[in-house]
Amino acid sequence: MRRTLAVVAALGAVCAAPVPAAASPTPAAPPAPASAPAVAAPPARATAPYRGANTPAVQDDFNGDGYRDLAIGAPDAANGKVEGAGAVVVLYGSASGVSAGRRVVLTQATAGIPGEPERDDRFGGSTATADLDRDGYADLLVGVPDETVGSLRGRGAVTVVWGGPKGLTGGASISPPSGHGEGHAPGCRFGMSLAAGDMTGDGAPEVGIASNCGGADHTGPFTRAGRPAAVRRVPQLGTTRGVVMGDVNGDGRAERFWLPGPTSGDVRGPVRLDTGAQSLVPLDLADGYTGRIGDVDGDGYGDLVTGIPDDEYLSGEKGAAHRGGEIQVLYGSAQGIPATQRPKVFHQDTSGVPGGGENGDRFGFSLSVGDVNGDGYADVLTGAPAEAIGDRSAAGAATLLRGSAAGLTGAGSVAYNQDTAGVPGAAEALDSFGEAVHLTDLNKDGRAETVVGVPGENTDGCVWIARGAAGGPVADGSVNICGKSAGVSVSGIQARFGADVGGARTAF
Repeated sequence: MRRTLAVVAALGAVCAAPVPAAASPTPAAPPAPASAPAVAAPPARATAPYRGANTPAVQDDFNGDGYRDLAIGAPDAANGKVEGAGAVVVLYGSASGVSAGRRVVLTQATAGIPGEPERDDRFGGSTATADLDRDGYADLLVGVPDETVGSLRGRGAVTVVWGGPKGLTGGASISPPSGHGEGHAPGCRFGMSLAAGDMTGDGAPEVGIASNCGGADHTGPFTRAGRPAAVRRVPQLGTTRGVVMGDVNGDGRAERFWLPGPTSGDVRGPVRLDTGAQSLVPLDLADGYTGRIGDVDGDGYGDLVTGIPDDEYLSGEKGAAHRGGEIQVLYGSAQGIPATQRPKVFHQDTSGVPGGGENGDRFGFSLSVGDVNGDGYADVLTGAPAEAIGDRSAAGAATLLRGSAAGLTGAGSVAYNQDTAGVPGAAEALDSFGEAVHLTDLNKDGRAETVVGVPGENTDGCVWIARGAAGGPVADGSVNICGKSAGVSVSGIQARFGADVGGARTAF
């Protein structure tokens, strides 16, 4: 018998838990003009805040209406004539899913948001969600990895935007630990990756923040000024590309794993479990640049899925990922994930997985975990944004692998690109379909929608959204939502709307 998984997973969707009843959503107003950077219809008001909102069912619900919402980063969007200032568009969920008509566009020029738009800040380079102040509404964490602070070019910043009955309003800065980046050249990029999860079981999430100058551990709860209960540096990590949090031992508390990325001694990237008090436990046989946690075998324990997109062709070093890139799975248990566990490896030459590994495909560049068909097993969606479609280089693709009682399997896997029947548009060179991916139940039917970022599409970028169903993602009737229609500004460079979807891509 499968146990019920109680997990707070950051940067990835897991099977939805029952959600307390809320008031009926406010009927949507007609869609706003494409240029309007505002909410087209007021978000629905909850009858009362959800207590204990740091659960998978409501972790992405910013307005308390019982539906998950979708945050989409456009880190190169313009603000007026300021190129690369960045923006995040939040589409509010409903019984019919999401649309460009119910949205809010957030920038550093938005009232209440700290900072100001500056060239190449890249606001929205990464995102994550959690109820940081325990008011019952999810809050949005936004990484601004190239923000200049004082004289420190590229130090980076992290902003929290507060959820509430009217949706996302107001914000605060989350500061790095004292001494962060000391002795380093400019370019710490604080906020290049974000994760949140309750590690202590007190209902207040902790936040992990990755950077080129090591990791930072912020202990919740947070005040409305953005101050955590405690903060510590994790300097022994050095450059750290990724961080992922989720419950892999079934005790209701999240574990945190740091993913430094390629090192001089490990081109595939080490994986380290953070046990607190400056103690890091290496998972000796595991690798990865980015990761997500979800229960792919339905046993009630979260499983760690990691991606290693750079093969020998891209890295120039032997011992890199399988040709074209790969993903790995480490299975949780009552003892967590033992340091000596050997991961299960999947790539485009694995039996049942569509396509074939080719130099530089970058399979595993983005990851998400969620149940697309409601069978109780989390599936894994991974992007290969440099995949060539015909003679169109870096058009990109995304592949869904199935969860099962035996774990993740290549059997029944399916790949999508913009030449797939039912997918809007057409595959074009440098579209980068799959640079970000996300599995999340936006309409509360128990089946995760498939969301794929296409940041290279035209000058603005797009996201592709397909509803979940018993047979998996449904391409027929799926939609593209593009940056301009969602209120994103474009100037002389591409806005790259869709470079981050639901916090499912590391900003490196």
